[in-house]
Amino acid sequence: MRSLALMTLALVGFLARVGGATAAEVGQYRVADGLALYLGVIPAEIIRGQDEGMHGTGAARGKHLNHIVVAVFDATTGERITDAEVSARVAEVGLAGREKSLEKMSIAGTVSFGNYFDLRGSGPYRIEVRVRRPGAKVVSTEFRYEHYLR
Repeated sequence: MRSLALMTLALVGFLARVGGATAAEVGQYRVADGLALYLGVIPAEIIRGQDEGMHGTGAARGKHLNHIVVAVFDATTGERITDAEVSARVAEVGLAGREKSLEKMSIAGTVSFGNYFDLRGSGPYRIEVRVRRPGAKVVSTEFRYEHYLR
């Protein structure tokens, strides 16, 4: 189970390295105002045991709990962005949803941003991601996520 969790988390990093076309095919890549954003949604039970103390929750619990992770890059240079404040609003289409800060986290020696969200509805979901960098305007983009209840 531990290796599956590490492989899943590494997938976001891999998609970021292979370029936009591959990630765009699965709808998890966006370019907005000079930033390239990659989205991953991972059921919390896959990373259970790896997440002690992650995002202040201790071990994540809940049948519908998912970990949302975002990797942010400069779209021109490909440089990973590590100095940002990132947040996400997750909502079923037509509903207001909930906004949370995505906390800086280290995955395979790289920096991404993540937090847990409860996805108990059948979806589809809108995931609006906002990135704020020092001295720059807020960049916002939206992903559509098809969620299947387990």
